[in-house]
Amino acid sequence: VQLQASGGGLVQTGDSLRLSCAASGRTFTSYAVGWFRQAPGKEREFVSAISWSGGVTHYADSVKGRFTISRDNAKKTVYLQMNNLKPEDTAVYYCAADSTRWYRAPSDLGDFGSWGQGTQVTVSS
Repeated sequence: VQLQASGGGLVQTGDSLRLSCAASGRTFTSYAVGWFRQAPGKEREFVSAISWSGGVTHYADSVKGRFTISRDNAKKTVYLQMNNLKPEDTAVYYCAADSTRWYRAPSDLGDFGSWGQGTQVTVSS
């Protein structure tokens, strides 16, 4: 599966953004999808993930209550709604797909075999 992330931008503290991860391929429902982010000088970290059906979701503690992940399998797209953004959310955001643990929402970077290019999110204070 090929993934394309979009929706990043420059916003102010407290603003919202919605990221999209569009997939190509016929078996999108065979994948769990996750969002990760990488800030300058830091390691890539888990943000959120969703199972193939959308029935299972998982969030990093740092975004819980502010971010919401969802998917539309008919559109082969996963969304990350980000509310109440903070400067520490500034990073390049990547989406990734896991075909092995499709029934749950994995969080380990190594679980994901397919990665999209990143989209930059910058939150100014």
